[in-house]
Parts: sequence; structure tokens; C-alpha cells
Amino acid sequence: MHSTSGVLDPCDSRLETVRALREWLAVQWHLALDPVAGAASLRVTGCPRKTLADQKGRATPFDPDHAIRRLRAVGARVVPLLSPVYPDRLARLRDPALVMSVRGDLGCLDASMVAIVGSRAATTYGLGVARRLAGELASAGVVIVSGLALGIDAAAHQGALEAGGRTVAVLACGPDRVYPARHRGLAERIARQGAVLSELSPGTSPLPPFFPLRNRLISGLAAAVIVVEARERSGSLTTAGHAANQGIDVFAVPGPITAPTSRGTNRLLRDGAIVVLEAADVLSELSIPQKAWPARARPEAPRPGVGTAPGAAAILSVLEHQPATRDELGRRLGRGPEQLALDLLELELAGRVALDRDGRWHRSE
Repeated sequence: MHSTSGVLDPCDSRLETVRALREWLAVQWHLALDPVAGAASLRVTGCPRKTLADQKGRATPFDPDHAIRRLRAVGARVVPLLSPVYPDRLARLRDPALVMSVRGDLGCLDASMVAIVGSRAATTYGLGVARRLAGELASAGVVIVSGLALGIDAAAHQGALEAGGRTVAVLACGPDRVYPARHRGLAERIARQGAVLSELSPGTSPLPPFFPLRNRLISGLAAAVIVVEARERSGSLTTAGHAANQGIDVFAVPGPITAPTSRGTNRLLRDGAIVVLEAADVLSELSIPQKAWPARARPEAPRPGVGTAPGAAAILSVLEHQPATRDELGRRLGRGPEQLALDLLELELAGRVALDRDGRWHRSE
């Protein structure tokens, strides 16, 4: 390694830094999609130049100076696998990222992290849960890691940012690209308040095979993975599978058994995932002291006043585990429509429940 810090900065024009960058970026170009073989070679040779010598048969053209210019343009720095500051959690993997290009705070990568992932076509309920869990975990000092995708991923990043916490986005494209494009602004906020990273070469487009590859890094960075909503064939289940193989706890948020977006998460729970109903469930498993928990995540006695009449308390109890329509609440509680409407209005005004676009009520506190 030619940098005393273990981080290679494309803005550093010293010959030894430029030489090291060229070698590592060539390793990334040739071997990023075969991290098992690449990591095995690097661990034996201890040198990117020697690993590259083993790739003589590869004729794919590569311009390292062009890659350096693109990294410089977006302000990304390079952390190679053999760097002393490479995250320990990833270094222990059989298939680690060979080279990470990072925009933002490198210190995030060694902090306590929790991954929050889920459906792109998420419900209002799922988005609210992801946002709330991320915010409360981030307030306790946990870094939230996700994949910058539409739906649950974006809600998790936003929840952490809104709480003033840190979050990390792992890309399935080059570090100079953002996918989906509409999340460019979100990616900039994340880079200022956390980090955006990619293991792929600058200029790489977000092709379908790169998303499962990305998912192993999301789980690999985390101490726990939370799946909020997932269909039966969801990329989030791939992340959960990586986590299980990596020895990382998988949590899942339960949902209605009839909802397509909950079939994947309910299956995870059936197969042994840990149920998560609130941030405290995760904070307890991570052994984070209660004094560090945000106030909303701490156990508390029922609050007097608005929203605690017997009827309101019964509604909150039903909605604790899954959302419900007004008719479903009426049938389960045996309540008349007029009194039920009054109790729901009281809870809504108190900010304790909210109505989804699909007509279901859910807890919002």
C-alpha cells in the first residue's frame, strides 16, 4: 500500500499514489465480478501487481487514467482490500469487495451498522415503518445501510437523515452513477451525512446481475438485517440469505398474510427470522445500553390523556401487529361505526394512527 492512511485519493498526484491507483483500479476492472477468486489471489500475493500478472489472458481494454478522472470528478476515494482501514466485517468474507470507491465519511464503515431493506413497491405502512425504525436506530448511534433503491431502501435512508444520523448507500453501479436517477439528490445528502460506496468500476451501468452482488455487501457491513416488506421473489430475500450465510441476525416486520408485500417477510419469520415490532427489539439484540436509546424506543408506561380511552387503547392494540381497515377493526373489536370513527379521529389528531391510501389504518407513533 502506497498511502500511509491506506486510502488512495485520486486528487493526490504523487507518483506512488497514481501507480497504486492504476493497479488497484485494474484489479477492480478485471476481477470485481469474481470476488472469491480475486480475494484469494490478493491474500496469497499480497500485491495487486502480482494478482494482475495472473490475468494475462484477459484482453478487455481498460484506461485507468480515465477511471481516476471520473473518481476525482465525484470526489470518491479508494479503499483496497489490503488496506489497514478496510472494514473488518467485509474483510472476513470469502467474497469481499476487492476495491471500494467511497464518497463521504469513511468512518461510517467501521461503526455499528444495521441494514434495512425491502420492497421497491412498498405500501404506505411499510414506508412509515422503515422510516421510523431507521430514525430511532440512527438516533441511538447506529449507522443505517441500504441500497438506495425505490421504496423501503429510500425510506430507510431518509429516516436516518431526518433523525440527524448517518447512513450508507451501497450502489449496484459505478461510483459516478446513481440508480435510480431520481435519487441523485438523496445520494448527495447521504454522501454529506454518511457515505455512498461502490465496488464496481467508474462508468459501470446498473445491470441486473450487479444487484445480488451488491446485496452481499449490504448484509456484510451490518450487524443485523431488517426486512420490512418483501414479496415472495424479492431482492431483499437475497440480502437476507446472504446475512444468514454470513452469520448475521435477520429480522423481519410481520404483515397481513394476504398482502403480497408481506409474503416474503412472513416466510422469513416462519423460517426463523426474529420478529421486529419496534427499534427496541433490534437495539436489545445488539446489546446497546438503554441509556443510548432514543426516548421513543425506550419502554414507557401508557401515556394519559389523548388517545388512551379504552376504545382507543383497544384500536392501538389491534394495530400493533398489522394494519386494518375500519370494517376489520369494527368486526374485531365489536364496535359500532360511530364510536369507532370518533376513537380513530382522536388517535389520528394525536398523531398515533394514520390512514393508508389503500384504506387501512396503521400505527404511526
